[in-house]
Amino acid sequence: MIPEILILVVSFVILLAIGVPVAWSIGLSCLFTMLFTIDSLASFTTIAQRMATGLDSFSLLAIPFFILAGQIMNQGGIANRLIDFAKALIGSLPGGLIYVNVVAAMLFGAIAGSAAAAASAIGGILGPHMEEENYSREFGAAINVTSSTTGLIIPPSNVLIVYSLASGGVSIASLFLAGYLPGILMGLALMLTASFWIKKKKYPAGNSTSIGRIFSTFLRALPSLLLLVVVIGGIVSGIFTATEASGIAVLYTFILALIYGELNRKVLYDIFLNSIGTTAIVMLLIATSMSMSWVMSYESIPQSVSEALLTLSDNKYVILLIINLLLLFVGTFMDMTPAVLIFTPIFLPVLQNLGVDPVHFGILMVMNLCVGLCTPPVGSVLFIGVSVAKTTIQKVMKPLLPLYVVMAIVLLMVTFIPAISLWLPSLFE
Repeated sequence: MIPEILILVVSFVILLAIGVPVAWSIGLSCLFTMLFTIDSLASFTTIAQRMATGLDSFSLLAIPFFILAGQIMNQGGIANRLIDFAKALIGSLPGGLIYVNVVAAMLFGAIAGSAAAAASAIGGILGPHMEEENYSREFGAAINVTSSTTGLIIPPSNVLIVYSLASGGVSIASLFLAGYLPGILMGLALMLTASFWIKKKKYPAGNSTSIGRIFSTFLRALPSLLLLVVVIGGIVSGIFTATEASGIAVLYTFILALIYGELNRKVLYDIFLNSIGTTAIVMLLIATSMSMSWVMSYESIPQSVSEALLTLSDNKYVILLIINLLLLFVGTFMDMTPAVLIFTPIFLPVLQNLGVDPVHFGILMVMNLCVGLCTPPVGSVLFIGVSVAKTTIQKVMKPLLPLYVVMAIVLLMVTFIPAISLWLPSLFE
């Protein structure tokens, strides 16, 4: 078994190091491992079958629909209305645009379910305003990058749907409910950290607001916010499944964008083209990741890892801390979707044997990998945020460091206080 593990790991690392895309690196490393184990023809057939089988899931239909809904929101005028509401609510505070960025990213990211879409939309709209008011471009980019990841914790979240598949069927409704408090806690922690920066830089207060303006912007944003109520409420109450909810989300956002008058033939073409491209990438990642999960199971790798971890300690919090460190490391060089599909079957059985709730671990895994989205060399949201802000990674790293620390502190809180993620799901059992 040792040679097979070495072939799998070494070939994967080498392929990544020479610049081969992640999905191809996963698929080829699986193929190389199987070529060593069985004959060549059977290897090709087996990997192809496992890739096809990995996509044969009704739950996965939710992903392309949520991606399409997110694209419609991104280009349908919804982000502007959410930002206007956030500005009216807290924009009058000193350094208000920083707080607005966090709140808007939480709202938009939660509705769109995409950190990349939130970083692009919120950063693109608020960036010029921040520059006009002499905000630090680098700190604005750092806040935008980190706050955009909260939308992957606050539902609906495609990554939590992928985790449900990888875990063998953990309730998507429970995962969605479990993400609210950790996601909100992360957003508040980022705002608290930003307040120290704002005091240090002595940013002035923003334009004064009024109850009337708050109410009017809330009414404009209300139809967008109601999407969360419709989607999450329908899933939790059992009216429809997560897949059906994703279809409803597309219809709802499409009608909303038509009412807002933001859609035309050119915009629709871009929306569908971007959605198809993103879906193709995600599905290829899922297919190859499922094949790697099967190869690891075939080679008994999860059992070996489980035995190795349990020899270190039988304390679940020690094991959780070790797994957190491993996932933080994995997140720096691997995208979230393959990481969830590959490492869930390895770590989840270990933690379940120690009494850790699979819903709790799902939130921890996503939070760990969210940090990876903000770190080089593979952090996709980091690259988007830096690009939108028209700055460089080197300049953004300094203001990012304290935000990394805060994200790690919140992660540890959720790790060692399971009630933060499990309290809401327990109310609906």
